[in-house]
Amino acid sequence: MSETSHAFPGLEPVLTTSELAAHLGVPVQTIHDLRHAHRGPRGFRVGRELRYRLSEVQAWLEGMEAHDHAADLAEGATR
Repeated sequence: MSETSHAFPGLEPVLTTSELAAHLGVPVQTIHDLRHAHRGPRGFRVGRELRYRLSEVQAWLEGMEAHDHAADLAEGATR
């Protein structure tokens, strides 16, 4: 059973790097590369392992979506 399936009032679920990579359908190395380039979701360490709050992942995804949408609009305006 995944850590994210437990519900504790007031405690937000988190994903491991492996869980995040699987959810996005990318290799774990991609998550590490994005984090190293300061382009990935904010995470934090629990011991040696990284964890990502679901709200941070959602905000990161929404930010990438907005950026892509803005770029598409700008590209359409220059055509």
